[in-house]
Amino acid sequence: MSDGAQQLLHLVIGGELTDLKGNTFKDLDQVEIVGVYPNYASAFVAWKSKAQMTVDNAHMRYFIVHLHRLLDPGQDAKPTS
Repeated sequence: MSDGAQQLLHLVIGGELTDLKGNTFKDLDQVEIVGVYPNYASAFVAWKSKAQMTVDNAHMRYFIVHLHRLLDPGQDAKPTS
């Protein structure tokens, strides 16, 4: 991304959950790291694709993690001038 656009990293992960009401993975060794994406839009495309491929398994869930919020917690509060 050399066009000057702000990079807001997002991680897409997924796996089988122990309970449909929570977000605890059944087996951490089986958690799939789908990838790291430079913005929410591209992460959403990857998330949606993976979620649709596993629609028959109710315990399988994929998540989008906002890495940019973990790396710089104050980033969302910064003014964009």
